[in-house]
Amino acid sequence: MQEYIQAFILGIVQGITEFLPISSTAHLLIFSQVMGWSLGEKTFVDAIQFGSVIAVLLYFWADIRSILVGSVTALKEKDWQREEWKILLGIAIGSIPALVVGYVFKDVLPKSASVIAFASILMALFLGLAEKVGTRKRGFDELETRDGIFVGLGQMLALVPGVSRSGSTVTTALFLGLDRPTAARFSFLLGIPTLTIVTLYEALKVLKNVDAFGPLIVGIFSAFLFSYLSIAWLLRYLQNQSTWVFVWYRLAFGIAILGSIAAGWLKG
Repeated sequence: MQEYIQAFILGIVQGITEFLPISSTAHLLIFSQVMGWSLGEKTFVDAIQFGSVIAVLLYFWADIRSILVGSVTALKEKDWQREEWKILLGIAIGSIPALVVGYVFKDVLPKSASVIAFASILMALFLGLAEKVGTRKRGFDELETRDGIFVGLGQMLALVPGVSRSGSTVTTALFLGLDRPTAARFSFLLGIPTLTIVTLYEALKVLKNVDAFGPLIVGIFSAFLFSYLSIAWLLRYLQNQSTWVFVWYRLAFGIAILGSIAAGWLKG
């Protein structure tokens, strides 16, 4: 029973933090270390992200369907300037760097608390800079293929725990001049292929352990529910608010981790 409770709580942490620009992996790893939970090892926490995949697919199904249908029409008519085709191409190309680099370096990427702390602080500074210098003049109907390429390169940075896939892609999108709601919306859409492939890969590894099947299902359900709520809240929040609250949170999170390491409460 204890493992089921742990899985549900980890699903809550995953769901709340996956789509906010604060790093779900960092929060899951630090939270699990603080609580001393065995389920918090990276393979399991990566696997329960499947709930987040389902949530983002359902929430953006209308957008996904529109992009796919429009891209098929573009192929038939050879209309390479069609908006949906450019978005699909950008998402496809933008997904490649994170998938390739993640696969090649999956066993050597650092996962320590100190790395998470410094990554959180560094990305807070970049996000704050993006808020300062970003023009925020372009909406979703003005997306170009190059946006997908550059935001995809930004997504690659999220392979380091503490950077945050949402944080790195939203930050890159703001630097490119996208407005905040568009930056978040495009970040979520671009992350679907990478998140789906990585999650399925990790879930298959967890399923080899029959004892972990039940907790995995509970974690996935919990992650789905809170991911959906998190997406809806963030998109509504960014309609009228900036990302500065996440900048300050990331700074505080990183400093708190460094302080805990110095005090001996966390392993560096």
